[in-house]
Amino acid sequence: MKSSARYYQLASGAFSHIKDTVLSALNREPTMDISPDTVGTLSQIMLAQAQEVFFLKATADKMKDAIIAKLANQTADYYGDAFKQCQYKENLPKYFYFQEVLPVLAAKHCIMQAQAEYHQSALAKQQKKFGEEIARLQHATDLVKTVASRYDEYVNVKDLSDKIARALTAARKDNDFIYHDRVPDLKDLAAIGKATLVKPTPITVPMSQKYTDLFEKMIPLAVQQALSAYNQRRAELVNVAISQMREATNLCNGVLASLNLPAAIEDLSGDTVPQSILDKSKAVTEQGGVHTIDQLIRDLPELLQRNREILDESVKMLDEEEATDNELRAKFKERWQRTPSSELYKSLRAEGTNFRNVLDQAVQADKVVKERYASYRDTIALLSKPESELNAAIPSANPAKTLQGSEVVTVLKSLLASLNEVKKEREQIENDLKSANFDMASKFLTALAQDGAINEEVISVTELDRIYGGYTDRVQRSLKRQEELLGNIQTSHQEFSNMKQSNAEGNLREETLKNLAMAHDNFTELVGNLREGTKFYNELTEILVKFQSKCSDIVFARKTERDELLKDLQQTIAREPSAPSFPPVPSYQTSSATGNVQATPPAGAVQPVPTPAPRTVFAAKPQPPARPPPPMFPTAAPGTMASSSMSPASTPAPLPAATNPTTQAQGPPYPSYPGYPGYYAMQMPMGFNPYNYNQFSMPFVFQGSGQAPYPGSQQPQQSGYPFPQQPYYPQQ
Repeated sequence: MKSSARYYQLASGAFSHIKDTVLSALNREPTMDISPDTVGTLSQIMLAQAQEVFFLKATADKMKDAIIAKLANQTADYYGDAFKQCQYKENLPKYFYFQEVLPVLAAKHCIMQAQAEYHQSALAKQQKKFGEEIARLQHATDLVKTVASRYDEYVNVKDLSDKIARALTAARKDNDFIYHDRVPDLKDLAAIGKATLVKPTPITVPMSQKYTDLFEKMIPLAVQQALSAYNQRRAELVNVAISQMREATNLCNGVLASLNLPAAIEDLSGDTVPQSILDKSKAVTEQGGVHTIDQLIRDLPELLQRNREILDESVKMLDEEEATDNELRAKFKERWQRTPSSELYKSLRAEGTNFRNVLDQAVQADKVVKERYASYRDTIALLSKPESELNAAIPSANPAKTLQGSEVVTVLKSLLASLNEVKKEREQIENDLKSANFDMASKFLTALAQDGAINEEVISVTELDRIYGGYTDRVQRSLKRQEELLGNIQTSHQEFSNMKQSNAEGNLREETLKNLAMAHDNFTELVGNLREGTKFYNELTEILVKFQSKCSDIVFARKTERDELLKDLQQTIAREPSAPSFPPVPSYQTSSATGNVQATPPAGAVQPVPTPAPRTVFAAKPQPPARPPPPMFPTAAPGTMASSSMSPASTPAPLPAATNPTTQAQGPPYPSYPGYPGYYAMQMPMGFNPYNYNQFSMPFVFQGSGQAPYPGSQQPQQSGYPFPQQPYYPQQ
């Protein structure tokens, strides 16, 4: 909590520093987020939160209620001031941040007031002021209810509300039954005191020991470009110097190994392993011997395959997108208006080709390393064995004892010691070259300010000569010194070889020691090459992943563009007419009925509208006879029924014969067909004769129970139409 309070006060001081110092340095109107009203209100909010931390600390430590009440009342004042600034400033209520903070500030103000009243009521209870206790608890209850009703979605006051409610219930119960103290009005209560424990912390620069200026490295673009060119020149110079020294060291080691030095002058007894060979054996064993090289070689194919897969997947994405683009271009032809993928991917494909060439070269280098390792593997394995096994593997020889104290041996030892000093000096020069640096940004900034432009080549060459000129001279002196020492060593070794007793065992021993020395040098170089290769593949993987991401991004963008273009083309095609304009009418369709072919009008002439052919007229079909009228029933007297048979009604005069239809009017040049002649009139069955009453169509007659049917209910069957009647079902 102490750290929280300290950081809140530091934040309040930072906002105050912005308001008092930073804004005065601006040459324009500040934005809303750093305006004086905004940073002033934020400073007040930070101060209120710091004071609340002290209130929470006092509550957790169970300090006196009087102190807690003063802390809570001061916290409520801070929140209230922040709330007023947010509410009554002209622009702050419009700022989205304060729209979210405003209800929280109001809720915090009420909660802190309620906390102050609650703890002050506890103090009143201790002072036997039971009426004041009840009044303060009632006020606290009202404040908590206000928070719960208005700001429940922002803060939770259930625990505080329950605590105050329990205290109020107990106080009322004790006062009603025991003390009967008068409950004063809220305006008659004494004001609660305040205790301020926080203040804005002034800003001091730097704010901490780990402080770094984020804008310190921001420089103009021209300076950035000049620095990039300078760094490239510097890296080239350093790499050339280091490569020269390394090549010279390898040459030196090769010459010494071919001369079997220093093992030749150390192996004068002929029975023990020379100390230099023991040192080399120890160095190889500490680095893991052949197991280290085997593991590094096993890791190379996996690293290479991973890089190949990334590169192949990247190129595959480009190929697939380009193939799709070519297919759509062949389909839509001139409508497919966008840059061809083959042109857009030229730079990416060139980059991919470069990566593939790099991988091929790395494969060839790995092959050379493996072949070299295969030729020296047995010797390296021998050098990795313990001293006893190593001594047993080296042939014994007994050279002349007189060579142990000869002048030639002394000279060779002195020359070899000088050569070792040259090697150590080179290591130091290499470290100095790598660590040497100079702040060129200030140089370029000064040149830009003075001249308005930067002559990068002149400035860079001058500074590189000044910084690295001494190192370059040291490298050249080291190379020249090595050349002189190697010449003297070869001359002294020739004299030493002439003095040695020549025998087969001595030559075999010397050859073995030579091979062991060369095995150490090759082991060191192979391990270095393999580790460099592993580092190369890992770094190349990062570069290829970025290349793959670049390809993926551009392919995704092209797919999005393709989908939008396809959508536009589909909409355009849908809006086009479904069929083209009609071609000119062929001449054979405009020929007359007699077979005379009309002359084709000249080009450009207005063709007359063709007259439609007349419809086909069919002969009139015989019409069916007219339907006869319904039968007529005579009116019967009341109480009587019609006779069982009636004479058929007289048939009306038939309709006049249908006249021949007139010729139809001309219409479109389509043949017409005659209508269907229709059905002839059929006789309606008796049961469905609407003009006859019989057993199938009798009217409804109500018959009461126990009475005989009406005597006239059975009517005689009447005849229907004057045509042959259809049989019907007999009566039962």
